[in-house]
Amino acid sequence: MLKFLLEKEFKQFIRNPFLPRLVLLIPVMMLLVLPWAADLNTKHVRLAVVDRDGSPYSQRLVRKATSSDYFLLYEQFGCYREALHAVEMGEADLILEIPRHFERDLIREKITDVLIAANTVNGTKGLLGSSYLARILADFTREISVEQGAGIQITTRTPQLEVIPEVRYNPQMDYKRFMVPAFMVILMTLICGFLPALNVVTEKEVGTIEQINVTPVGRTVFILAKLIPYWIMGFIVLTIGMLIAWLVYGITPAGSLLTIYAAFVVYVVALSGFGIVISNHSSTMQQAMFLTFFFMIIFVLLSGIFTPISSMPAWAQGITLFNPLRYFVTIIRSVFFKASSVADLGIDFLALGCFAIVSNVWAVVSYRKSS
Repeated sequence: MLKFLLEKEFKQFIRNPFLPRLVLLIPVMMLLVLPWAADLNTKHVRLAVVDRDGSPYSQRLVRKATSSDYFLLYEQFGCYREALHAVEMGEADLILEIPRHFERDLIREKITDVLIAANTVNGTKGLLGSSYLARILADFTREISVEQGAGIQITTRTPQLEVIPEVRYNPQMDYKRFMVPAFMVILMTLICGFLPALNVVTEKEVGTIEQINVTPVGRTVFILAKLIPYWIMGFIVLTIGMLIAWLVYGITPAGSLLTIYAAFVVYVVALSGFGIVISNHSSTMQQAMFLTFFFMIIFVLLSGIFTPISSMPAWAQGITLFNPLRYFVTIIRSVFFKASSVADLGIDFLALGCFAIVSNVWAVVSYRKSS
């Protein structure tokens, strides 16, 4: 019986002019476009400069600030009010105001004040941009102090602790490497979790599901027939995604592919069961799409894909414990970057397994052959 139902599902899928294109084009477009757009690194901050000194040192400071990838010199203004107007109009992000007698005070080793004003409508960009600029100012003053009296200061300077940071797992600190595996997880969620729900509800609206309900097909067989085709599609899409990650971004898993596919199997079983639960409690496509969108937003935002779970409030961290996306994202990123094994990720596999059991039992129990 299952064989004939699967044959029916695949024929319906092939005859649909939209679904095959959707399954193939979405992963390609998503992995080729979104990793470049979803870059949370702060770069190209527009810097407005107010140079009241006009000295070689002040110009040198401006060149040092704008020579990095972090800042772009928007314009040099004659007064602070003009620079502030540029920030208010959204044309500049940061203001650097250099006071009069800036060079003279540096040469005489006096304390001089430099103003940094940041537009924090975008809090991340404003705070990170101002911290980057403060670091550049510190490097600049250190260079000047060495030039003006390095020989004297070296003999009297107390020993200092030099910190050399070591960046592991993503040494280039390339945000695309961090996001590509996460987008694979989102793809699996869309294809294997929520497309089956929409498929079942479509049959409800058309009325073809009533023809199956009058047959002796059991609930478990019917649900398996609905899920297995999407599991196969998810397997194909995951493979395509890893090929794109390798060919386009040069990203390959540091760990075992078997661990990734094992996690994929547990995850799609868990989430596709949840998708069937949504379809069982939806009578129309509109209801199913609303519930799908609602849970998709919650799952993605509370999964740690874009923001660390540790930085969330305590109540939000508690909710993430019931989010299967959280565990699959952790597994994928750990295998890709840390070469983690199943033993290292045992808790995440166990959590996904529990969610799979609960969601599929719920799907079978909540399915009704008559309304």
